[in-house]
Amino acid sequence: MKEKAVRVLSPVSRSKRGISVSHHKNTANCEPVHMTDVKTVFLPMLQHIGAPCTPTVSVGDEVSIGQIVGDSDEYLSVPVHASISGKVKSIGVIKTAQGKPVEAVTIESDDKMRLYDGLCPPEISNKKDFLKAVRNSGLSGLGGAGFPTHAKLNTPSGKKVDTLIINGAECEPYITIDYREFIDKSDDVIEGTKLLMHYLEIENAVIAIEDNKPAAITKMSELTANEPNIKVMALKSVYPQGAEKMMIYSATGRRVPVGKFPADVGCMVVNVSTVSFINRYIKTGKPLVSRSITVDGSAVKTPQNIRVPIGISINEAVDFCGGFKEEPYKIITGGPLMGISLIDTDAPILKTYSAILAFTKKTHKIKTEHDCIRCKRCAAVCPMHLVPTDIERYAIVRDAEKLIESSAEACIQCGSCAYVCPSGIPLVQYLMLAKDIIREAGAKNG
Repeated sequence: MKEKAVRVLSPVSRSKRGISVSHHKNTANCEPVHMTDVKTVFLPMLQHIGAPCTPTVSVGDEVSIGQIVGDSDEYLSVPVHASISGKVKSIGVIKTAQGKPVEAVTIESDDKMRLYDGLCPPEISNKKDFLKAVRNSGLSGLGGAGFPTHAKLNTPSGKKVDTLIINGAECEPYITIDYREFIDKSDDVIEGTKLLMHYLEIENAVIAIEDNKPAAITKMSELTANEPNIKVMALKSVYPQGAEKMMIYSATGRRVPVGKFPADVGCMVVNVSTVSFINRYIKTGKPLVSRSITVDGSAVKTPQNIRVPIGISINEAVDFCGGFKEEPYKIITGGPLMGISLIDTDAPILKTYSAILAFTKKTHKIKTEHDCIRCKRCAAVCPMHLVPTDIERYAIVRDAEKLIESSAEACIQCGSCAYVCPSGIPLVQYLMLAKDIIREAGAKNG
């Protein structure tokens, strides 16, 4: 059969909102290096949005890689699996990198990295089986949001999804693990996309990639040349292109109304690394026990992508990359725009961590806050068409009614407004406060 010629569309740019940022994709050519010499892992029983797990093992138990060590009967939860083989050293409360106390299972390695004997590919014949398998894999979105994937894939009754969007934007600076997934695990990306289309009965798929990743666009285009229902789309490199609602608009031209969900406009958005993992799990039965992360920033000696067992300490991951060449002033998980600052680098790496970034003081500049000059730059870049300064003003006086009228709940906390603010106003924090005020008002009135 004659193959179709590879065709890549010119970059799509439906929205003029968002900001241009320096990409700093320093590790784009670094295939993830596997960490295997791990002595201890700390496995929190809550690594996702939803209900925490309860430990299913006891102190002194021998465990193997892929064995369940924590689970829950709640729907909005996923099991936690051992990421190394060894002995359960302790079960108790630890603190996450952000200082949140959480119950955790600590495992001490036996240096054998044994796989659990019970691992095998799941038997799947329908959508129910597929969603159950995804849940049993322990998967919560690898893009960073941490929503249990089986729940995300379970379209509400009465809703019809016609377009699956594979989110490969990776618009945050520094992070390159999704790009490496396209390059290193391209077959898993395609096969995973087909699995979702088949079991979720979605007719069309769009693999959306920012145009600063031409090699990924070319590779995906070659692999989908004979797949009429899978389209590769080059998107303009603009932050926050990877945000779900902005991605839907860029890929389809559909807008998700305030308070509505992607399924309400016939779409489903899934991160590329998530899709790729699903395919590997369906083939092997090996659950989510490791993930790729980018370790980079001006304070890191040897920036690179690494594949780490979930639960190793942040310090251990940094040490694997040569440690710090200078004293870090700021360390964050995730990207520099939506990432979260760390207060404890002895804490474990979670399923939701896509990067560890460490910056020296000279490269981490903090704006001095001044009075608003009414320049409207924040409103001009907001991808959700909000007026952040109005929301700030209503949040200060805790006016829930005005905050609702201003659509404060639509904020995706991308930080674009604060990034461009010449007055250094912490607008994101005010927007987060606004949502809390609305929730508190709703609870009182409810």
